[in-house]
Amino acid sequence: MAESSGPKELPGWIKDHLDRYIATNGEDGYLWDASLGGGKGMIPTLLLTTIGRKSGRELTLPLIFGRSGADYVIVASKGGAPEHPAWYLNLEANPKVRLQVKADKFTALAHTANAQEHAALWPKMVEIYGPYTDYQKKTDRQIPIVVLKRA
Repeated sequence: MAESSGPKELPGWIKDHLDRYIATNGEDGYLWDASLGGGKGMIPTLLLTTIGRKSGRELTLPLIFGRSGADYVIVASKGGAPEHPAWYLNLEANPKVRLQVKADKFTALAHTANAQEHAALWPKMVEIYGPYTDYQKKTDRQIPIVVLKRA
């Protein structure tokens, strides 16, 4: 994997998660203790690498994911903030991303779920991480769901 990192302003616990995931090739960091964010149990995470739409730099973040068939599914919640997360804006500008799931590293194409996909995927993602429901209540924007298809 090329040298990449998350934004400098990442909270320490996210930076630690990212560093452990990269250092151990996903052996440590793949499962995240959701109780740290108000959820329950250990849940799977992947590493998403986007290209900054302004900076042109690679940015990598650990994100909770689900599956829809062979595809990976992530939620652009930003904790219910009024604006979309930067990584989501980056993949809107350039949908070609890199993923790491445990030791599996690959390129994927991202698309925002349409209304029908969103309706089907939202309950599945809330089942994985319950706080998504509260995040949606906190914001006027519909929280996007992103489908990542191996390229």
